[in-house]
Amino acid sequence: MTGKLIGVLIYLGIIFYLGYRAWLKTRESTDYMLAGRSMNPFVLAMSYGATFVSTSAIVGFGGVSGMFGMSLLWLTFLTIFVGIFVAMVFFGKRTRRMGLALDSHTFPEFLGRRYGSKFIQQFSGVVIFVFIPVYAAAVLIGICRMLEVAFPLVTYGAWLLIVTAIVAVYVVTGGLKAVMYTDAFQGTIMAVMMLILIVTTYTLLGGVTEAHQALTDMVGMIPAKLAKGGLTGWTTGPNLQSPIGLTVYTTIIYGVGIGVLAQPQLAIRYMTVPSDRELNRAVAIGGIFILLMTGVAFVTGALSNVVFFQKFGKIAITMAGGNFDSIIPLYIDKVMPGWFSGLFLVAMFAAAMSTMSSQYHVGGTSLSRDFLEQYVTVGNNGSSMKLNRLGVTVAIIATLVWAWLLPGGVIARATAFFFGLCAASFLPIYLLGLYWKGMTKTGAKVSMVGGFCFSMFWLLFVHVKEAGFIGLCQAMFGKATLVADAAPGSWMWLMQWVDPNVVALPVSLILAVGVSLATRRIEEKHLELCWEGLC
Repeated sequence: MTGKLIGVLIYLGIIFYLGYRAWLKTRESTDYMLAGRSMNPFVLAMSYGATFVSTSAIVGFGGVSGMFGMSLLWLTFLTIFVGIFVAMVFFGKRTRRMGLALDSHTFPEFLGRRYGSKFIQQFSGVVIFVFIPVYAAAVLIGICRMLEVAFPLVTYGAWLLIVTAIVAVYVVTGGLKAVMYTDAFQGTIMAVMMLILIVTTYTLLGGVTEAHQALTDMVGMIPAKLAKGGLTGWTTGPNLQSPIGLTVYTTIIYGVGIGVLAQPQLAIRYMTVPSDRELNRAVAIGGIFILLMTGVAFVTGALSNVVFFQKFGKIAITMAGGNFDSIIPLYIDKVMPGWFSGLFLVAMFAAAMSTMSSQYHVGGTSLSRDFLEQYVTVGNNGSSMKLNRLGVTVAIIATLVWAWLLPGGVIARATAFFFGLCAASFLPIYLLGLYWKGMTKTGAKVSMVGGFCFSMFWLLFVHVKEAGFIGLCQAMFGKATLVADAAPGSWMWLMQWVDPNVVALPVSLILAVGVSLATRRIEEKHLELCWEGLC
């Protein structure tokens, strides 16, 4: 207990020092919203990675790999190839250059100015502000539940207030500079802890080859329920035409792996560096970081089956009492050395805070810059800063309210919900806006609104994880999903496990291209401004 407390206090001392340094350097709106466009590649890469990877990836999806096996490593591949390489090289460079030409300070403002549409800026800003607090609340719930277990003398409600206050202090005052400085430090802690975790795990099992062979040999121990759902082994991929296969491949791998490209809290980081050179250098750093985060979490989660069986005679999901969110915490508590548990708690604290701080910042600036400033006259830079800080404060309060109201076990669902909405709403108009001059204002509006509405429909009425949890379909039609009464095993019945992105994203893309081909092009003068420095 004392060791954990000392570790947390040292960690917080460094966080507040970095926040103070950022506050001293934050004097203009560009500093607050874009970190002064002066970040170096290490800070960029670590901040990007630490924002992307939170407790949901390490604890949540790490636990899922304990149940479903190493097929989740395809998500690691996608997050490195798509989330780092494609994002930095093909999205990052053009976003930075176009954002500079259009003097954009937020992701919604970037989209709005690209198409010359206040509606696009306001709509996207409202979507982000309304829904990102739910995502942030899920992360807040996760870390507060861990702190409640580690320090039982402090109640869960008190931890909600304490953690919120800690993050609020440096985000509200220091803006994106504070967020990125602290993210880089937090990401470094996370990387070191995950490196220790994987080395210890392989050492316990006698080496890499021995560990993976032992897991392969446990195929006969797969629970009947998981086998019926489509799981074929912990080192082989599940059957694609099964509930588990569709969940793994469409929601976890495709949904998150592709959805990362349209995350506003990540996209804004491309505009925080002074040149393309920083983005190029960030690719290698970010790739190694993501490999250490997701790769280690997924491998350790799967191999926990071997370790738990050798030590306790149980597989991971049985050891956790059926709750996969408990697999990684149990592994740390029961298997790893005692000194590591305190350090791991600090690492999870860092993972949660790095993600939440970015969520607070992007949610707050979406409210202030992209909505309120469209209706409120801002006299000078100081007034704009005050409005931005007010927006961030409102976003933090909204997150705290959601954290009080939401039940536990919502991290993965909230993550999938937000990723799906962002991908369907923003990805087609973002991608085409960067590369296609024929994309029109009307096409962008129809694609954004159409993708949002279709994604919401699928989440509320078809996808069983969200539809069943929210309960609107049950209340309106008397069944968990619209296809719940289809013949079991039929393609219509299986649609309940198909991620919204698989359907909504193509619909949004078709709307963007089709409507743009049928409507008037944007004026050439504006396109020349957008493409300034791109060719």
